[in-house]
Formats: sequence, C-alpha cells, structure tokens
Amino acid sequence: MIAMMIPVRCFSCGRVVAADYERFKERVARGEKPKDVLDALGVARYCCRRMIVTQSDIIDDAAPYA
Repeated sequence: MIAMMIPVRCFSCGRVVAADYERFKERVARGEKPKDVLDALGVARYCCRRMIVTQSDIIDDAAPYA
C-alpha cells in the first residue's frame, strides 16, 4: 500500500486533486513534462496545479514519530 498525504481537495476552489496525483507522479517519473501531464489530466486552474506540483511525500519521514 502506498500512503500519501496529499489533500483530497484543492484549498482554493474545492476541486478533487488527490485522484490525479498518482497518475501525475508516474508520468513525470517516466520523463514527461509536468505541464503536459497536467494538461492531459485536465487540471486547468493554477490553484489545482499548485496543489499537485508542490506536493511532497513526507509520510515516510513522519511515520516513525507517530
């Protein structure tokens, strides 16, 4: 199981962004440009793009202290 801590919805507009995060991460890891991936996923608003692009997986760092 992959644990992630991305917020389910965008803080600004309320769009569901967590559903697109794993696909975004996989495609960027394969070498695609983040802009092209976000466009293909239909993430148009800059607030939602911010939520996905600036996400960092910190669960592995925080889990030992929980």
